[in-house]
Amino acid sequence: MSQTETTVVTTEDRIMPAVVYGLYLLGLVNGLTILVGLVVAYMNLDKAGPRMKTHYAFLIRTFWIGLAIFVALAVLIGISAVLSVVLIGLPFFFLFLFLWGAVGVWFAVRCIIGLVYISQGEAYPRPNTWLI
Repeated sequence: MSQTETTVVTTEDRIMPAVVYGLYLLGLVNGLTILVGLVVAYMNLDKAGPRMKTHYAFLIRTFWIGLAIFVALAVLIGISAVLSVVLIGLPFFFLFLFLWGAVGVWFAVRCIIGLVYISQGEAYPRPNTWLI
């Protein structure tokens, strides 16, 4: 008697991580949906399979890194705005505003690349990176 092998194909929910990516991208315009996306990511992290868990970890890490950089830049923008009264802070003010926009682009690029991996059904290869 021959033994037949059965392959069990498990599918993971790719919709919820994609929704969180979408909420993050929408949050670049309104700000509030980023927080909603973070809550959804935390709620689904433990229930996710191994591939989607990498996306949730990546999304959570993206939020916290982005928030830390945005807060630091907001403080620097505030300080340079005060110093711009005596004109010394004006170049720094514009530099920090530029960096604020660059962090927004970084955030969007991370979300778009994550969506590409989700659409292909792949795990995020480097979920603990702070770059891309």
